[in-house]
Amino acid sequence: MTRNARKPQPRIAEGVPRLEQARFEPANRKRLSAPGMRTFLAIADLWGLTEQERLRVLGYPPRSTYHKWAKQAREHAEFTLDADVLTRMSAILGIYQALRILYPTEQAGLAWLRSPHGATVFGGHPPMDFVTDGTQDSLLMVRRFLDAARGGLYMEPNAADRDFVPYDDTDIRFS
Repeated sequence: MTRNARKPQPRIAEGVPRLEQARFEPANRKRLSAPGMRTFLAIADLWGLTEQERLRVLGYPPRSTYHKWAKQAREHAEFTLDADVLTRMSAILGIYQALRILYPTEQAGLAWLRSPHGATVFGGHPPMDFVTDGTQDSLLMVRRFLDAARGGLYMEPNAADRDFVPYDDTDIRFS
């Protein structure tokens, strides 16, 4: 390819929904920042996250910046977070919401987050390890896992599943 040749642009299939770019505009981010931070702080308090875990979840902002955001949010002051931080807070809210749907109490949902899990994506580690590892990808992976569970796609086996014996050919009878 020559230096002046244009790279082929990826094609987007017709009818495939795309994110509206307006959602990332400063006015929208400003509108969502304080309420999002207040919600994040409430969930972090409920989950008992340490300051270090909170910083990792939010993408490692400096401590002073985190405390400034928290103060501004509590005082209902206006400030604007970047899209990465808002996405991370949205993932936490989605995880919290899914746990509230899947489990009868907040304590049961928190127990799920903090207990080792046998699903391949968790590799025997508690999902909270992924929530607090500092990567947006891990946060979204836990959220996607719970969204799939809400949709009935996968969740750890219950007693009926563990005791299930599959049918074999001798179980089929034709009359």
